[in-house]
Amino acid sequence: MTQTTNRQALATIEEIVNLEVYPLNDRGSHTYQRCVEAIHQQLDEDGCAHFARFIRADLIDRLREESEELAPQAHYHHNQVTPYATEDDDNYPVDHPLRRFQSFSNGFVAKDLISEDKLVQRLYANVIFQQFIADCLQEERIYEYADPIAGLVINVMPENTTLPWHFDTNEFIVSLMTRRPEAGGEFEYVPEIRTPGNENFDEVQRVLDGDHSRVKVLTLETGDLQLFKGRYSMHRVAPAQGQRLCTLLGYAKEPGMIGRVKRTKDVYGRVTQAHIDAENVQREDSLAG
Repeated sequence: MTQTTNRQALATIEEIVNLEVYPLNDRGSHTYQRCVEAIHQQLDEDGCAHFARFIRADLIDRLREESEELAPQAHYHHNQVTPYATEDDDNYPVDHPLRRFQSFSNGFVAKDLISEDKLVQRLYANVIFQQFIADCLQEERIYEYADPIAGLVINVMPENTTLPWHFDTNEFIVSLMTRRPEAGGEFEYVPEIRTPGNENFDEVQRVLDGDHSRVKVLTLETGDLQLFKGRYSMHRVAPAQGQRLCTLLGYAKEPGMIGRVKRTKDVYGRVTQAHIDAENVQREDSLAG
């Protein structure tokens, strides 16, 4: 990173982030290390870290307004989906998780529709922010999600829409609440219900059958950031009153991560040649979805 690039990245961080609580501008400080260690502890406990008031208070209105302006460009998807976004497979019993179809009805504003001047786009591409997230994950570095459509998206949930139980395509996701609904819309999750090589279908089925004894609930305010290991923890959004807007910032531990064709087509209404080319590449963890 050149000195000019670093100065530009630092200026963006100073403009957007609540540095009194999250000193991203001083990586070598004890305060920074304590902040990162606190995040480590949250992730170790249940795979979910909450950064309350991450965005500067004087930018909250702008953050919300920018996402509200983009929301009408969302592609809406109304379908019945499994937690893995996979096709029906009659090799399994009808009540098996791979055949448990749930109502999915909400929209996404794709990455290529979010201009570079928007706060979320500037934060997503910022190398200092990326290093902070990498430090929180105890990784040397992370990579922007290579998917040209799904790398940075705004999840748009008008009232009476649903985002049911599911697993994410990538190991972790960074979320920024850009408009909290009037009521409801809590984030619900089951920490690390599956692991690489072990789908743990019995436990997944219990949750789908209504056993919520392992379910945790997180309420995000506008401007709050969340770091979540969504490939291993099944999760959903509770029904809300009023519109809920949440920006998803997709990064990966390895370069070149691209979503599968079916999921991309279902959620965004279109795919690119990059999705088609990556379709036959098998994931190393051998998990569905």
